[in-house]
Amino acid sequence: MIGQALGWGTGVGAAAWVGYAWLPHLLTPLCARRGPRTGRRVALSFDDGPDPDWTARVLEILAKHDVSATFFLVGERAARAPASVRAIAGAGHEIGSHSWSHTSLWLCGPRRTEREIAQTKHLLGDLAGAPPALFRPPWGMVNAAMFAALRRHAQRCVFWSIQPEGLRPAPAEVQVAHVLRRAHAGAIVDLHDAEGTPGAPARLCEALPAMIDGLRAAGYGFATVGELLAVS
Repeated sequence: MIGQALGWGTGVGAAAWVGYAWLPHLLTPLCARRGPRTGRRVALSFDDGPDPDWTARVLEILAKHDVSATFFLVGERAARAPASVRAIAGAGHEIGSHSWSHTSLWLCGPRRTEREIAQTKHLLGDLAGAPPALFRPPWGMVNAAMFAALRRHAQRCVFWSIQPEGLRPAPAEVQVAHVLRRAHAGAIVDLHDAEGTPGAPARLCEALPAMIDGLRAAGYGFATVGELLAVS
């Protein structure tokens, strides 16, 4: 049971977990999931990286199409691929935090939650030249301690409004169709440039050029998540 995994006794575990994880999860719609529905701009965001090979390919596609995007990076991966972090920042893209270990916050007590946020913030700040202002919790799962930690570290919790591929693989053409069908002003598109779902970055790189072209043909421009949400 999750409550027991966090060190709570069986008698209070269920009730404690409801207050610690489930009720905060119900409040997540109050967090920013999309930007203002004006201006016909969307934000492309990339989770789970950096990956030395796939992130480099994504950067090439974005440069070719003159698109600025946001990368939510996992601290452990960033520590193993510092050159990729610097390449993202050097290309002018926005960097956000995606926790240190990509562990569900439903399984993290307050101390572990603080470490997941603080350790990643400091590493990314050192590598990119500025600490991230945005945090995306793995799988969108939150806990009560997360909100307090984000306030301490001056970060904003950000989710997404369009996710063309989650835990189930989706072919490139399906992803493109999904994004174009659901596109709207202020949309935040959640993509993956590293292995989470097997093969996800390869499918992303296949889909991304058509996704960008299709959105532009529909009259959309591109912004970073921070630009959409006016986060400095």
